[in-house]
Amino acid sequence: MEVILKYFPNISKKQKDQFSKLQVLYQQWNSKINVLSRKDIDNLYLKHVLHSLAIAKVIDFADGTKIIDVGTGGGFPGLPLAILFPNVEFLLVDSIGKKIKVVNEIAENIGLRNLQAVHKRAEQIVGKFDFVVSRAVTRMKVFQQWVRKMISTKQKNILLNGIIYLKGGDLTDELQGIKNVDIYDISEFFEEDFFKTKKIVYINY
Repeated sequence: MEVILKYFPNISKKQKDQFSKLQVLYQQWNSKINVLSRKDIDNLYLKHVLHSLAIAKVIDFADGTKIIDVGTGGGFPGLPLAILFPNVEFLLVDSIGKKIKVVNEIAENIGLRNLQAVHKRAEQIVGKFDFVVSRAVTRMKVFQQWVRKMISTKQKNILLNGIIYLKGGDLTDELQGIKNVDIYDISEFFEEDFFKTKKIVYINY
């Protein structure tokens, strides 16, 4: 939890309380359903929560922004972002129903009212969103095909609507031929070794 306050010292008491409850809740659920790897659960705040919040170092979402997290798994990056941006609407989607159950239970337990999680595939989603966020679900060109139709043309934020994708390693080949791409090194925001190879890929439309 300290690592969250290190980089986000101005969060409210309610947000601190919500973040602080995540460790116990994920541990409890992970003992029943394997939502996260066993080795990661001890590093929840660094490897999952803070990693998700790196997106907030690139954009401060405007109130009323609509965001969909495709392939959310155990709720990342969507759930930590929903805590940080209480006036932004989040829809979290995953094809594995038991993971969505965990996300909904945790969101309800911590009183998260701006998040809905549904058991669906990306192609089943109807509606428009300002941003699609995700964390290393598949190769970018495949992901683009899944989500391009979801992105609204109405702009609310300083950054143009688009995809914000968390991924690591060398992305040169994967991003070849993709237009309107910006890459941010997360190591510029967070000093921990875990983030040395981690990146945020932003594609605008």
